[in-house]
Amino acid sequence: MNKTDVHPAGDNREAADEPPVLRADAPAEVDYWSLVQSIEDYAIFLLDPKGYIVSWNAGAQKLKGYAAHEIIGEHFSRFYPAEAVARGWPAYELQQAALTGRFEDEGWRVRKDGTTFWCNVVITAVRNEAGVLTGFAKITRDLTGQRAFVEALRQSEERFRLLVDNVKDYAIFMLDPDGYVVSWNAGAARIKGYTREEIVGQHFSNFYTREEAAAGKPARELAIARQLGKVEDEGWRVRKDGTTFWANVNITAVYDESNRLRGFAKVTRDLTERREREELARSSERMRKFLATLAHELRNPLAPVRNAIGVMQLEAGVSPTLARSRDLIDRQVTHLTRLVDDLLDVGRIMSDKVELRLARVDLAEVVARAIEAARPFTDSREQSVGTHMPVEPLIVHGDTTRLVQVLQNLLHNASKFSPPGSRIEIFGRVDHQMAVLEVRDHGRGIPARSLDAIFELFAQEKEGQSLGEGGLGIGLTLCKSLVELHGGSIIASSEGAGRGSSFTLSLPFASVLPAEQANQAGMAENEVSPLRILLVDDNRDSADSLAMLLELKGHEVRIAYDGPQALAVAPRLAPHLALIDLAMPKMDGYATLEALRAMPALSDTVFAAMTGFGHASDRERTQSAGFHAHLVKPVELALFEAVLEQAETRRRPRSPD
Repeated sequence: MNKTDVHPAGDNREAADEPPVLRADAPAEVDYWSLVQSIEDYAIFLLDPKGYIVSWNAGAQKLKGYAAHEIIGEHFSRFYPAEAVARGWPAYELQQAALTGRFEDEGWRVRKDGTTFWCNVVITAVRNEAGVLTGFAKITRDLTGQRAFVEALRQSEERFRLLVDNVKDYAIFMLDPDGYVVSWNAGAARIKGYTREEIVGQHFSNFYTREEAAAGKPARELAIARQLGKVEDEGWRVRKDGTTFWANVNITAVYDESNRLRGFAKVTRDLTERREREELARSSERMRKFLATLAHELRNPLAPVRNAIGVMQLEAGVSPTLARSRDLIDRQVTHLTRLVDDLLDVGRIMSDKVELRLARVDLAEVVARAIEAARPFTDSREQSVGTHMPVEPLIVHGDTTRLVQVLQNLLHNASKFSPPGSRIEIFGRVDHQMAVLEVRDHGRGIPARSLDAIFELFAQEKEGQSLGEGGLGIGLTLCKSLVELHGGSIIASSEGAGRGSSFTLSLPFASVLPAEQANQAGMAENEVSPLRILLVDDNRDSADSLAMLLELKGHEVRIAYDGPQALAVAPRLAPHLALIDLAMPKMDGYATLEALRAMPALSDTVFAAMTGFGHASDRERTQSAGFHAHLVKPVELALFEAVLEQAETRRRPRSPD
């Protein structure tokens, strides 16, 4: 290129429209210039010593938008933004190229249509054999795409850095290959207590306990991370102020493209609260086992004491003093027995071992039985219990024995904290579609601060309490747990000291089944016509006995002892009703239901789940799975009748039979 003769850049611009004159005796240069002209990916052109364009290749036209006849003879500064021209940047580039032989730059340039692009520019000074500057060769490459990618990457890295720096729940920082801290985020400052200025440049062994640091644990963890790529650990770590916290730690080795270790990424999470919860759970488990053991052990000596009292009560001619002593022992043994029963129940509840025998229960019966059970205690204090129940029965789905136990405990509690001769009231009502019982006394009352705490295990309100009035503090805990097992709630309220208190328990109404709806409407109960019934249960004794009962009532029954067998029987039987046990091997009741519902022959079948679990969440699950009814074992005959009636009702519009 340095041998190429160019037109002088004088006032004669007509000659500038012609391409540079090449020496005729240089065919190689002719071929080289033809090659340059055909290149489209780079703008390659020549300038005269003053910066005027004297040649133009195809790449220059493609990149900058000018045809050769439009641009040759023009000054190359027109490719620069106005601000670059104003500060003399084009002239500076030529000056530097003339001084050093070459100048390279990246920046914005302007096309013919006014749009800009980011490019790499190389300007090379062209001199003749005598060393005289004859012009400049200029090569321009469009880097707009690469710049966009690099900028996107930079922004992504910046966003990631900002994200990491602002994370507060995790300590995220980098170590150099020797374990010295080189970065520090907000979470690290919060968890460990050091500011960035205090810790960057310090060794990460500062975070370990003195014993672990002395034993070389920090160095071992870095060595494992180098060998395996990552190491995870849980243990005590030390904050700036010397306090310790339980941490989950991940250390990951970081390598560059040449597989050279650049350092380690370290993520630390404070798990102190989780560890405390786990320790509390373990303590609760130990407490549950202790309560169960204590209750069982106390029962052993109570039995012979109770028997001895029975013998004493059969003796005639006992002196009044001995009779009073015997009756005193009898009352105290009864009280102690009740406490032991409560302890055992609390242990069962805490271990999730309470089994409710659910049935339809009239709360009026529960109230009557609870008053009778509490009568020895209330009579001893000459207290009376009044009831105010609505005319319409309050029917709930519950365990009668357990509900009586709850109400008896509430009556016992009201009696204990009310003066002798006072009256306790029980009110029944419907509130927000719930069956409600309220036990109200006129005794000592409860401070506002204790209204929630009194339901906690072993908690008691001590203010104003006389010696000997206390207990174990488990009665109200037991009440709350049993009510919640029924899907209900219990709350305490009081207007203050000396103004009495009330305990209100709310229970969901029992759902009304089709057979009951008919009875409530005054319709005579119709005998259900024979139905085809599929009974699916892996318990053979349970399945066989239920099948016999249903067959005695005139129904056609087919038994399947597991899910796959039910799938084989069902299409041929096309049952009106399918009773499906949920807990079965091979294929549980939910999977069996899904497969059966997919069969066209069973589109009108009523599906009933049979299970030992009757909690509200269990009923919600079976309903969402597609069961029409939820039967809790052992199932009462009346509930079977209701489901049979439901199947009969569903069948009538389908076929006259």
